[in-house]
Amino acid sequence: MQTRILIVDDEKDIVRALEFLLRADGHNVGTALSGEKALSMLAHESFDIMMTDLRMPGMDGLKLLEEAKKIAPGMTVVMMSAYATVEGAVEAMKKGAVDYIVKPFMNDDIRFTVRRLVEQEKLRSENQALRRELSQHRRKCKEIIFISDAMSAVFDLLDSVTPTKSNILLTGESGTGKGLIASLIHCSSPRADKPFISINCSAIPEGLLESELFGYRRGAFTGANTDKKGLIEMAHEGTLFLDEIGDMPPSLQAKLLKVLETGEVMPLGDTRTRRVDSRLISATNQDLEKMIAAGGFREDLYYRLAVFEIRVPALRERTEDIPVLAEFFIKKYAAENGKSVRGLTEEALDALTAYRWPGNIRELSNVIERAVVLVTGDSISVEQLPEKLRFQMDEKGSSLREAMNEYERGLLIRTFNMKNKNKEATAQCLGIDLVTLYRKMKKLGIEG
Repeated sequence: MQTRILIVDDEKDIVRALEFLLRADGHNVGTALSGEKALSMLAHESFDIMMTDLRMPGMDGLKLLEEAKKIAPGMTVVMMSAYATVEGAVEAMKKGAVDYIVKPFMNDDIRFTVRRLVEQEKLRSENQALRRELSQHRRKCKEIIFISDAMSAVFDLLDSVTPTKSNILLTGESGTGKGLIASLIHCSSPRADKPFISINCSAIPEGLLESELFGYRRGAFTGANTDKKGLIEMAHEGTLFLDEIGDMPPSLQAKLLKVLETGEVMPLGDTRTRRVDSRLISATNQDLEKMIAAGGFREDLYYRLAVFEIRVPALRERTEDIPVLAEFFIKKYAAENGKSVRGLTEEALDALTAYRWPGNIRELSNVIERAVVLVTGDSISVEQLPEKLRFQMDEKGSSLREAMNEYERGLLIRTFNMKNKNKEATAQCLGIDLVTLYRKMKKLGIEG
């Protein structure tokens, strides 16, 4: 499919040269000699990329960019100018431009820029389609929200292990969604139509946990008036999820190991074993290897549990997911509370992404629910966030944002010097576009 490009410039020779060049490369090109004409065309036609001059009589490039974004918000815009300044580039970027080309330019410069933008758009579209496909599939089970590479790596591994019978150990901090992932594994596995049995080993006393897991025969102990099937047996042909496995008492660890080794379970008070075929998924926020060294967890059980050990990253390790998770929780709690909240202010989002989230997704959910209840307008601001998010301070007393800016400034300076003060090479090394580099250099006071 051809890329549709709109060229806007009051100089006819430049328009004709760009039109000829881009048509020769196979693109579908439209032209306009003024900003007003360009807006008229945008109202009736769709374009993937608009390349516009900055200084034009009547409507200049910045005003055109601003108005064009109202008509076609998804269109990529490139600004062209013979009067390049950092301030001009920053202003263009603020209004939505993705690149800034300095006149006079070489044909290869134009070709490279357009080719890069087309490839970026293609990659973005492919990633969105893939994310949408995965999200739709997983939504049939439980809602899993992510866009980060860290969580993508987790699900790449899960895609390989989910169809198998192998036991899985999920590790990671509390509140990272291990239980949700366990449910998803079952739902996406060949055992999806069989039982999913879940139990939290830390929430049940030792004596009761044993009877819950293994079941019992009538008369096995005082109060055992009827036979009771244990959770291990109830999960036959399905999945058994043992959350907080690190809190399982040593005596039960030995009994669980025997079940895993023999595939048989013996209820309390019984003399006969019963065959069980259940997949085991366990989870813990503890370091089991350290517990093994300290004598608190059986090494042989650990290796039975951790055929596949998958670490679920903390929220602070996947900050790209914070905006999409916040959006999900806003919609959820706005619907539950009858509120018309649509989103977050930029300052509120900055506060969310800067916070360390020791309670992970569970804490984020609570913060958003609280904010939705408190807000009176349609956007959550920093005023509705807890004080610990509003006043995040490092040990020196400076704001966390200042500390982050200082780190970013040092990184930019080191990279800039390493690339011999070549801005294009610096932007490429940092994985950002040139306009973003200009903006950050100005913001952080970097000369160049």
